[in-house]
Amino acid sequence: MRLATAEINLSALSYNLKRIKELAPDARVMAVLKANAYGHGLVKIAQHLNDADVFAVARIDEALALRAGGLTKPIVLLEGFFNRTDLPILIANNFETIIHDENQLRAIETSQLDARLSVWLKIDTGMHRLGIEPQQFERFYQRLKACDNINPKMKLMTHFSCADDLNSTQTQHQITVFERLVADKPEARCLANSAGVLGWPGSHGDWIRPGLMMYGVSPMLNRVGAEHGLKPVMRLTTRVIAIKTIAAGEKVGYGGRWQSQQQTQLAVVAMGYGDGYPRNVRCGTPVVIREKRYGIVGTVSMDMITVDIGNNPDGIAVGDPVEMWGPALPVEEVAACAGTIPYELLCNVTTRVSYDYLTPTD
Repeated sequence: MRLATAEINLSALSYNLKRIKELAPDARVMAVLKANAYGHGLVKIAQHLNDADVFAVARIDEALALRAGGLTKPIVLLEGFFNRTDLPILIANNFETIIHDENQLRAIETSQLDARLSVWLKIDTGMHRLGIEPQQFERFYQRLKACDNINPKMKLMTHFSCADDLNSTQTQHQITVFERLVADKPEARCLANSAGVLGWPGSHGDWIRPGLMMYGVSPMLNRVGAEHGLKPVMRLTTRVIAIKTIAAGEKVGYGGRWQSQQQTQLAVVAMGYGDGYPRNVRCGTPVVIREKRYGIVGTVSMDMITVDIGNNPDGIAVGDPVEMWGPALPVEEVAACAGTIPYELLCNVTTRVSYDYLTPTD
């Protein structure tokens, strides 16, 4: 009997990319695949994104894994490179790099390279993570334009810090800062992450960088993917492995943090923090069994979770499938019950979980 499984719906992935293109019809798409494609499987996901223009990852080892998997599209390194010795690897593998600090620029200027690098100059307009300061922009821009190691068709970008919040003024401030800086520059521009694509159409520019939304999950506060016309790509499932009857007043699980108020039945399901399910979900967090929601009770263990099924009117039995999140139960909702964000849940699925890739013919 198969237990913890992540079903990856590749038809939903294709549908979401088509939806993204509808939302930003004039922009090219940089499909973000960092962190194992947000927990969905790096190479498998990339193989089904033929309509993306380029791929993006955080680090060079992720990019090399894509090349080893046979992917040939250009790949952008969102954190850039870290050592001068990385530069020949970038050129040999058609990797494009973000430039965000003086050390990177100096390394490129002073290296002997066999070909020109394609670069994206990142400006920090308010995220205060990576990126050059606005007052540095003109100097960096002119040095890059003058550098023989740089492909003259560089691109300009920034990253939003609060685009998930439509009530925040920060995103419009960042757009204004960016557009003021680059107003007289002919280079292509890239501002919008997933939240920018959905909430700030004025930021679409020449390139967009969809990440979370590509996997059918909303990046916006208090929203779910279906509200944007997206379909969840991952369905995390397991099975019921035991049914227990307990009396009123009995405590359940480590620490006895939940106590039954009346006689009830518990379904024990094969899922836990060893599979990546968050240990700190509150009691009552839903799961779906036989198309009906039931609440988790007690503490999430490494391998098992207990679910209160009452007097079991639906006849739940050992072996029944359980949806932990997916089409019937948005991961955004589970994340809220754990006091976190859906990014974390998707990325934390462990190697103990089996992956099942569903193609359009399945």
